[in-house]
Amino acid sequence: MSDIKSMQLYNHVERINNELAELGIDENAALTVDVLSALDQLHYHGTEALDSALQMTSAVPGQRWLEIGSGLGGPARYLADKGGIAMTALELQPDQHALALHLSERCGLADRIDHRCGDFLEAEFADESFDAVVSWLALYHIPERPRLLKKCHALLRPGGYFYTEDLCSLGEIGAEQRGDLSSELYATCLPKKQTYREQLEKAGFVIESFEDVSEDWAAFTRQRLKQYRADRERHVRVHGESTVEALDQFYCAVDFHFHSRKLGGLRICARKP
Repeated sequence: MSDIKSMQLYNHVERINNELAELGIDENAALTVDVLSALDQLHYHGTEALDSALQMTSAVPGQRWLEIGSGLGGPARYLADKGGIAMTALELQPDQHALALHLSERCGLADRIDHRCGDFLEAEFADESFDAVVSWLALYHIPERPRLLKKCHALLRPGGYFYTEDLCSLGEIGAEQRGDLSSELYATCLPKKQTYREQLEKAGFVIESFEDVSEDWAAFTRQRLKQYRADRERHVRVHGESTVEALDQFYCAVDFHFHSRKLGGLRICARKP
């Protein structure tokens, strides 16, 4: 199995500091969520995806949410700031976690976001419970999908929501492409759509929305690659050649896999009765 750092998006985490420096913001200066939101969303469609979760879960201020795979903390900061949600943000990678915590402190949100570092399948939550468990493009990194969903269900309060934007397989993926997906996207779990649905129901969830967003994400990732290459000179100046080349390779790989029509995407909203 590949290491998660084989996925180039998760390397060179200092690039967010490079972008802030480009804006003339000192390394330890105070920040706002509005400024960061253009830089810290590692999923597709930025804060629009977060607004979708707020709407589909009928969120209200004061709720407690758990985010699995919180990355640089962008979604957690936006949900805490704009939605009034008390966030627990769990991230596997120590470097991402440390930077996320620092950025949340600079935004004045340290008291509204509980940043934790660890593996969700092994993490202990004592007697905690949540109004929603959410994740954006992270669950496909985690093996043992039935165990994952069962744990999500157990952590939810009655009536609580499970919301994710996740990857899936649209057809049989050959050994060579599966190997590439493992290294380039750290894809450890890519169930077919029907299998994903069945696993949710077996875990005890009532599915409220199950949307195939594969075509949309294929278009998004192709445009992302095109725009990144159009701005290459600027990116090299800000980040350096090696960082730009690594991200170019990653964006190219994602574009290839979506347009192979074997990799797809899902937006799911389910509820614990």
